[in-house]
Formats: sequence, C-alpha cells, structure tokens
Amino acid sequence: MSSTQETQTIRQGLSTRESRLLSHLAAEGHQIISIDDVEATLEVAPNTAREIASRLTEKGWLDRLLPGRYLIIPLAAGEEAVYTTHEYLIASHVAEPMYIGYYSALSHHGLTEQVPRTVYVVTPTRAQSREIHGVPYRVATVTERKFFGYEPTSIEGTVVNVADLEKTLVDCADHPEYCGGIRELATAMVAADDQDCSWATVGEYLQRLDNGAATKRIVYLADQLDIDLPTRETLVESFTSGYSLLDPTQSEQGSYDSEYRLRINVDPGTLGPTES
Repeated sequence: MSSTQETQTIRQGLSTRESRLLSHLAAEGHQIISIDDVEATLEVAPNTAREIASRLTEKGWLDRLLPGRYLIIPLAAGEEAVYTTHEYLIASHVAEPMYIGYYSALSHHGLTEQVPRTVYVVTPTRAQSREIHGVPYRVATVTERKFFGYEPTSIEGTVVNVADLEKTLVDCADHPEYCGGIRELATAMVAADDQDCSWATVGEYLQRLDNGAATKRIVYLADQLDIDLPTRETLVESFTSGYSLLDPTQSEQGSYDSEYRLRINVDPGTLGPTES
C-alpha cells in the first residue's frame, strides 16, 4: 500500500471538525494537548471537548497519557498508531510547576555514563509517580525553598525546565538515592569540573538549600577529588553537629569522621577519579 493510500485510510476515521482540530494544534507545534486546548480551539463546552478527545482516542488519533492530557498521534505513526514522544515532554505534564532533576539531569548534562530508565520530576506540588509508555516517572516533592536552580531547555521545539549544572549536583547531594548513590555523585562532580562548573554557585545553592547533610557531602567529595570550593570555609562553618551518612543508599556501618561530621559508609578509595 502506498503512503498516499495509507493517509486516505487513516483520514476516513476523522470528521471535518476533528480534522480541523488536529491540523490546527499540530500546526501550532503541539505534541501533547489538554481538554482546555480542545475547548479553546473548537470553542465548545468542556463536556463536549472531553467527548471529542475520547472519540479521537478510540480512533487512535490521541493517546491518553494523564487525566486530561493527550498525545497527538501523527500520520507517520501509521494505521496501528504506535508512537511516543520525548520523555521530558511527557514529564512536563506530570506536575506543574516542575523541572527535570536528579539522575535525569545528570544524564542531560553528560555527568554520567549511565542511561537512567526512570525520569525524575521535581515539583513543590502534590503529584503522583506513574508509568507512561513503559517509562517510570518518579515525582520528588520538595519544599518551595528547594524549588530553584532550573533553566528552560528546548526539547524538540518545546521548552521544558531542567535543573542547571550546579543545582543538579546540589540536588543529588541532598538525595543521593535519586542519582545512584554517592559514587555516582563523585563521578558527576569530576565531569562537572571538566565542564567549568561554577563551584561558587554550588556553594551559594548549598547555603540556600540549607541542608547540612548535602553540604557535608559536597565538601567531603570536593576534598577527596581535589576540587577547589571558593566558599569552603563558609560551608564548613554551616555543618550541623549531628553525623550524616555519606551515602544513604548503603548500610549504616562505617567510621565516624569528626572533621566532616559524616559517617563514612563507603570506601573512600572508590570515590576518586580512575587513573589511566
């Protein structure tokens, strides 16, 4: 069957109004749409917009990703309508406001050689972790105080917020369990240093985050990796008195280091850069 015939076969399932809706939204660059988009484009009532979206889903023209959120299935997907889009575009609809963080941000910035299957979504609002198209979306809810340090990034023509380089490191120090553990953070810091990371900004972010454990981990790793922290002394003065686990993903067994107020529960020799 020719491509023209395939197009005609698919088009037979669309009414004039449905075709106008999809053409208009696609022309505006929409890949993921909401019920509000349907309502505004066709100037119909909310109930009617929901009915139209439901019919288009049944016909294989839309794929329901989330409540009230649909992926437009393009003609190129063929008659079986097997199609997905960039995970970060889907993630931008999982929570609002949001940014891509932790392991996902490490990967985005090229700070890890790992390819995390889970997409980490950071938000100060209540949202639900879920799996969409076989991809797990892990929602990390943070306080408003911690929701900063992200930048708009173009993903397939759509702007999505992603943690900047420095905030990615700080967030991973705050929650090593969301980035593969402290060894992965150490590797990321070495890679970030090669990318001219602003360690002064890292220090500012740590003070703004106001999390003693995260500050201790960054200072400890910086010393282990011979990374110069311009605000090191100020950060050390902010250490909390209690002992924090260097790596909360590992067992709590390990020696206590009074200089850093950390329990060293991983082998320090495994944290440095690999010598060639």
